[in-house]
Amino acid sequence: MNVVLWILAGALAVAMLGAGGLKLVTPKDGLADKGMELGELPAAAIKGIGALEVLGGIGLVVPALVNIAPVLVAWAAVGVAIMMAGAVVFHLRRKEIQGSLPAVALLVMAVVVAWGRFGAWAF
Repeated sequence: MNVVLWILAGALAVAMLGAGGLKLVTPKDGLADKGMELGELPAAAIKGIGALEVLGGIGLVVPALVNIAPVLVAWAAVGVAIMMAGAVVFHLRRKEIQGSLPAVALLVMAVVVAWGRFGAWAF
């Protein structure tokens, strides 16, 4: 199960770093061209979400890799789960069922990582 948790955390980190990095470096208008239609959100909020996603992605793997406060992996997974729950709500309010599916998948992954790292497979 430890290997599964590492794989999930790694995949989740790649997704968070990619999506967050894109939100940080791409202007709001350019995000729609890349499939990220964020509608009424102000540009500053999008940049803030991007920064939180990048931090979450880093927190999912780096603490365990360097063996400094590895419990932060579980807390990063909780933070990512909260962000993804917000993303699901955002998409469902806009009646974007298809748009919510990636967020649901990432939410499930984050919950599994948090469950495992707080539970029997903690560092």
